[in-house]
Amino acid sequence: MEPKSRKRDGSERDAEARLGEAVGLTAAIGLDVTETFIVPLARPVPATLIGSGKVAEVGAAARGLAPEVVIVNAQLSPVQQRNLEKAWETKVLDRTALILEIFGERARTREGRLQVELAHLTWQRSRLVRTWTHLERQRGGFGFLGGPGETQIETDRRLIGERLAKIRQELETVKRTRSLHRRARQRVPFPVVALVGYTNAGKSTLFNRLTDSTVLAKDILFATLDPTMRGLRLPKGTRAILSDTVGFIADLPVELVAAFRATLEEVLEADVIAHVRDAAHAESEDQRRDVLTVLDELGVKPGRDRPFIEVLNKIDLLDEDARQSLLRKSAQPGQAVAISAMTGAGTDTLLSRIESVLTGANIAFRLSLSPEDGEGLAWVYRHGRVLKRRDGARGIDLTVSAEPGEAERFRSRFGQKVLQK
Repeated sequence: MEPKSRKRDGSERDAEARLGEAVGLTAAIGLDVTETFIVPLARPVPATLIGSGKVAEVGAAARGLAPEVVIVNAQLSPVQQRNLEKAWETKVLDRTALILEIFGERARTREGRLQVELAHLTWQRSRLVRTWTHLERQRGGFGFLGGPGETQIETDRRLIGERLAKIRQELETVKRTRSLHRRARQRVPFPVVALVGYTNAGKSTLFNRLTDSTVLAKDILFATLDPTMRGLRLPKGTRAILSDTVGFIADLPVELVAAFRATLEEVLEADVIAHVRDAAHAESEDQRRDVLTVLDELGVKPGRDRPFIEVLNKIDLLDEDARQSLLRKSAQPGQAVAISAMTGAGTDTLLSRIESVLTGANIAFRLSLSPEDGEGLAWVYRHGRVLKRRDGARGIDLTVSAEPGEAERFRSRFGQKVLQK
C-alpha cells in the first residue's frame, strides 16, 4: 500500500513509481504481492495514518485475500501499526521494518549482521507492543515475517538495552580494525574510489566490470549489503582501490543511516566518490537527490570536500539517439560519464576520468639512479608512476609523477638525486 503524500522537498513524487519500488522491496524478500493500493493522504491520521474509509477498504480486501502480511510504504508509529493490525486482522509492516527485514536476510559478514541487528533493535525498542526474535528463526531476516521467537516472548527492554550496548562495543572493535586496515593502505598508499548510488543502479555490475570480480549483481533491490574492496589499475598505470558500498534508497530509515555509518566509513574516507545513476530510470533525478541527501546526513559534501564523478549507467536501455547524445557529452571535461556496466560501453572513459582526477595534483620530477640500485628502482615503481625511463652507461634517468605526500618521501629517500622537472 502506497500513501500518496509529498516528499521532504515539497514536490510530489510519482505514486506509481513509489509503489513500484515498494513492490520491488517486497519481492526482494521472496513475497508475492496479491493486491496493491494507492491511498491519497492529504493529512496523516494520528491513529491509523490513513482515513477510516481506506482502512475499511483495505480491511475488506485483506479478509478476502487472507494475506500473510500487509506492507505500508510509509513510516508507522507504534500506535498506528497496532491499530491497523487490529483493523485488518493481519500482520502489518511499515517501510522501515521491510527494509530491515531485507537487510537482515542479505547481511553476510559479522559486521553487517551486527549493524543490521543494531538498527533492528533500535527500531524495535520504540514499539509499544512488539516481540524480540533473538531466538532461532525459521527464515532469514529479523523475524518480522515469522519464526518461533515471535510468539515466544514479549520484548524485554532491559535485555534489548544490554544487547545494544554489547553490539556497539563489538562494532567499536570492528571500527578499530577497519581503521588499522585503512592506515595500512595509507602507508602504501593507494587512493580509494568509492561507488555510491541508489539501490539497483548497477554499482556491483560496474564493480565487477572494472575489477574482474564476481560480487553478487542481480536485478533486485539491495542485492549486496556488505562493502567490498578490490585493487584497480587505471589506463596509465595509476593504482587505486575500488570500494562497492550498500545502495541508498529514498527515505532511508534513520536507524539504518546510523547503524551503517561504520560500513560507509569507506565513503567518508574515499579520495574520490563515483555516483552511479540509472540513466534509464524515470526517476533518475529524484534518486540523485535522495543519494545526495543521505551523503549529506553522513557528513559528506561531494564536490566540495572531495572530487565527485557522476556516472550515468544503463545507457544500453536507452534509444540510440539518447545513448549517443550522452556519450558525446561525457567526452567533455566536467560532464557526467555515460556508461553501460553490462556491455562495457563508456567504461574506458570512466577509468580515464578517475585517473585524471586522482593525478591532477601530482608532482612530476626527474630522478637519477645508479645501475646497481635495484632496490631503489623497485621502490620508485612502488611509490610513483614512471612517465619516462632512459637507461645509460652512467645510470638510469627517470621522469616520475607522484602525489605531493609521496614526492616528499622521494626527497627524503633519494635527497639530491631528485631534480625538479
